[in-house]
Amino acid sequence: MDQRQATHRPIVTAARALVATALIGGVAALGLAQPAVVPIGALLDFTGPLGEFGPAHRDAAALAAAHVNAAATEVFGGPIIELVFEDAATSASIGIDRARKLVDVDGVPAIVGALASGVTVAVAEAVTAPAGVLQISQSSTSPLLSIVEDDDFLFRTIGSDALQGVIAAQLARGEIYPDYAFTRAATMYVNNPYGQGLSNAFAAAFEARGGTVTAQVPHPDEPQPTYAAMLEEVFAGDPEVVLVMSYPGQATVFLTEARDLFGFTNFQYVDGSKSELIIEAMGAEFVEGRLGTAPGADPSWGGFVAFVEAFEAAYGQRPPLPFMDSIYDAVAVVGLAVAKAHVDGAQVSGAVLRDNLRLVANPPGEVVGVNGFENALRLLQSGASVAYTGAAGDVVFDEIGDVVTAVEVWRYAGGTIESLMIRTPDQIPHD
Repeated sequence: MDQRQATHRPIVTAARALVATALIGGVAALGLAQPAVVPIGALLDFTGPLGEFGPAHRDAAALAAAHVNAAATEVFGGPIIELVFEDAATSASIGIDRARKLVDVDGVPAIVGALASGVTVAVAEAVTAPAGVLQISQSSTSPLLSIVEDDDFLFRTIGSDALQGVIAAQLARGEIYPDYAFTRAATMYVNNPYGQGLSNAFAAAFEARGGTVTAQVPHPDEPQPTYAAMLEEVFAGDPEVVLVMSYPGQATVFLTEARDLFGFTNFQYVDGSKSELIIEAMGAEFVEGRLGTAPGADPSWGGFVAFVEAFEAAYGQRPPLPFMDSIYDAVAVVGLAVAKAHVDGAQVSGAVLRDNLRLVANPPGEVVGVNGFENALRLLQSGASVAYTGAAGDVVFDEIGDVVTAVEVWRYAGGTIESLMIRTPDQIPHD
């Protein structure tokens, strides 16, 4: 058995097991014919530099599918979506291959993912947009997604790094957190659309606030045995702080070298380097007190609270990693778009789901949220319109498929990761 087969069998089993009891019981009680079940692709990372994220995102996606399907069973008489998971391995070439399998073999009209912006862009350009398949990413934050030629088939449920870059710059310049301010900063970033876009956004905002960016140093997308030469470039300009705009698989190596070869430990982190693996690899004392930023929901947001409670009830723990709320939202809005197609008697296709997406997410319409799928489906069935507000915040897609979400300031502390504050969309300057 190859690695992909070994990975996927428990993934699919876990997703199906979560929904089975509710679906079987509901259908039997209603005695209704089940509607067609639409396969929806989920292109995640179970291996590669972002392999840590795959199982957690799978669970959050499966939870959303379970909620949608339980509601559909009550209202329509049966489930309406089934997730088909594939491993993009944080690789554009593998992601394209797996996306083609989802489209050509599984016949999916929509794909949730990918995680990495470089994979998402590659898949959109090579597979989903040409095939007329809806693609919606939960974690691809690169500003490049906003300008991809995709015929409106590419969406995301997380804000652009144009927003996170500003907050990261405000944080580093001393505008947010007490006794934390620098005038000279450098970035070490993964050389893909995510890292480059975030580094450029930070640099522009940091320099607009009077700071000096001494270097922006890329490293290859593929993990390297050493980053010493690149770190020499990073430290040549004597920065006071270095921003780690990378993934755990690469960051743990160059953070170790920065400490051991250069004696430097003052790093600021972002969403890609917000990781328990970094704590395990570097030791809690290395990262203690270090700050970071990440797109994230307000912990007091009603949808986020409901999502956390539901996730904990289903899996026995709180959501451990970033973007789990936004993948829940991605699956939820796709499910609602499928439900609208069912109500309308339309044959489900990528174009139909694309056209339905804003109709079930954007105002006007009765607001429905994490706990409101049965109500949402009954409203759609009655001919009313709905506006989904999700776990990560309001899901209002603009004309290019983007949303605006909050940005979190967080900290490594006591061997764990803690949230310090949320900068809501209206608190983020439009530099």
